[in-house]
Amino acid sequence: MATYAIGDIQGCFDELILLLDKINFSDTDTLLIAGDLVNRGPKSLETLRYLKKLGCRAKIVLGNHDLHLLAIYYSDAKLKKSDTLTAILQADDAPELMQWLKAQPLVHYNTHSNIIMSHAGVPALWSPEQALRLANEVSHVLTGDQYQSFFSVMYGNTPAQWGDNLLGMDRLRCITNFLTRMRFCSSDQQLDLAYKGEIGQQPSTLKAWFDYHPHNRAYPTILFGHWAALMGKTGRKDIIALDTGCVWGEKLTAYCVETQQTTSVKSLNK
Repeated sequence: MATYAIGDIQGCFDELILLLDKINFSDTDTLLIAGDLVNRGPKSLETLRYLKKLGCRAKIVLGNHDLHLLAIYYSDAKLKKSDTLTAILQADDAPELMQWLKAQPLVHYNTHSNIIMSHAGVPALWSPEQALRLANEVSHVLTGDQYQSFFSVMYGNTPAQWGDNLLGMDRLRCITNFLTRMRFCSSDQQLDLAYKGEIGQQPSTLKAWFDYHPHNRAYPTILFGHWAALMGKTGRKDIIALDTGCVWGEKLTAYCVETQQTTSVKSLNK
C-alpha cells in the first residue's frame, strides 16, 4: 500500500498511464492529485473520466485550470485561445463530470501521513487547520446554491492581503488565489500575482511563498503543483513541488509519500 502524489497532469493522459505503469500502481495504492487535471494538454476529457472512475483511490484538489473549466461550464466565463477544453464541454457525460469536479476540495490534509496538499501551496501565515477550514469555506459555496455567483466573480487579483475580517466573495476569491495561484509573496504576506518571471530574478520585495516557512517547523509536509519552472526543486525536504512541466515538454512525476522517492516519465508533447 503506497501513496503517490502527482502534480499538474493538464490533460497529459498518456503520460499519466505510462507513469502509473512505471510505479506499478495497484488497487491498494492511493493517488494524490495536486490540481490542474485539465487544459493545455490533448486529453483532458480522458483524464477526468479516468480519475473519476478511481473513486476514493484518488484524492484530488482543485487547481486554477480546473476552476476555469468549471467557471466556463457554470457561468459566462469564456474559453481562452490556449484552452483545450472543448471536448469536455461537448461530452455527453459533461454534467456528471462537472458535478464530480465541483465537489473536489481545495485542500487535502492527512494527519496520519502528516501531509497537506493544495494546488499552489499553503502560505506561512496559515496553520494547516486554518488552511483546511478556509478551503472548506470555498467548497461549501461550490457544493451549495451560490456556486454560479462565485464563478461569476472568481477572477481577479484582489484582495491580495489576507485578513480574517474579509467577507463575502472577496474573502472567497482571496482564499482561492492563495491556494490555487500563489507563487510569490511580499514580507507582509501579501500575494503578488503580477510578477511572471523566473525565481531568483523577482523584485527584492518578493520571495517564493515557501521561503517564508521557517525550517524545523512543526508543520506537515506540504505537497503542491502549479509552478512548473521549479522543476520539482524547492531546496526543502518538507515542501515538495510536484509540477515538472509535462505539458511544456518536460516530464510527469510521482512522489511516493512513504519513501520520499520520485519517479518520472518524459513528456510525449514534443
